[in-house]
Amino acid sequence: MEQFIKWIQGITAVEIADMMIAIGIILFFRIFSSSLAYIIIRMFKIKEKKGKKIKESVFYQPIKVFFVILGFYLAIIFLKQPLKITDKIINVVYKAFIIISTIAFARGFATSFKPKASFYQKMKEKTSQKVEDSMFDFALKIIRGVIYIIAGFIIITALGIRLDGLIAGLGVGGVILTLAAQDTAKNLFAGLTIFLDKPFMVGDWIQVDTFEGTVEDITFRSTRIRTFENSLVNIPNSFISNTSITNWSKMEKRRYKTNLCVELNTPLEKLERFKKRVENMLQEREAIYDDSIVVKFDNIMENGLNVLICSYTNSVDYTSYIAQREDINYKIMKILQEENIKLAYQTQTIHMVPSGRDTN
Repeated sequence: MEQFIKWIQGITAVEIADMMIAIGIILFFRIFSSSLAYIIIRMFKIKEKKGKKIKESVFYQPIKVFFVILGFYLAIIFLKQPLKITDKIINVVYKAFIIISTIAFARGFATSFKPKASFYQKMKEKTSQKVEDSMFDFALKIIRGVIYIIAGFIIITALGIRLDGLIAGLGVGGVILTLAAQDTAKNLFAGLTIFLDKPFMVGDWIQVDTFEGTVEDITFRSTRIRTFENSLVNIPNSFISNTSITNWSKMEKRRYKTNLCVELNTPLEKLERFKKRVENMLQEREAIYDDSIVVKFDNIMENGLNVLICSYTNSVDYTSYIAQREDINYKIMKILQEENIKLAYQTQTIHMVPSGRDTN
């Protein structure tokens, strides 16, 4: 405390003036950082007239941060001689300036490759319509990853770490890193396989093993599926690539099938009339493919006569398909009632033997 008081007492008027100038430099860049960022972005967006749009640019905030830390850096450089700041401290400040600037601009560049950015939308418009959104998004994720890797190398260099020494160190521990990164590498290559083979895309309804739901996202490591219970499941890509995938969204048609067992004593004339009416009913439905209709008396069973009814409908999504099934079932039951045909039920005869009587 005494040393601090002595240091305060030893400050000259010139040094106080220098510190005031340094504070002024910091305040100047802090106050005008927004305006400077606005001017720079406006230079690259000459046609943009709305100030709000310019401030929504992904580079507006990084440039603003850059000028703020630039003010601190210049202020410390200015005070180097008056306050006799050592080169070691100046070097630390310089490294901090480079690192913070790199992180800020890396985030800006990476954000420009995200779906909500205007640059993303422009790229999407210029890209071939044959490129699926999921594949396009995955490619941009790779670009964002490369941006952060480059930023990481810049930061490592700024910290004074020699890359050749780092690479040599990685060579020594390469076996350990390889073993540790096996799962990550498998998931990454499996993710690339998913995009090349395209068994499903974002928005598809799929079933993988016991998991079923809608694909929400495909990342480097895993695929996110929103189940019908509204839970979110992250499945490793390596697991998906080695498992059978059912893509329900790729269905072009769904099958309606039922077996009706009518009583054995049903007259064949009634049975033939019933078959014809069911066939006509199905042919009249726009959602049913006519060439897929099958209504046949296909089996004689112990308790009745079996009629197979089968057809395909273009109602692919589950809700409309269930509605189609319900309506068809109602109409079939109505035909059965009108023809006075009763369904047979499984019966079983049980012989009761009084106790104590010899059954031989």
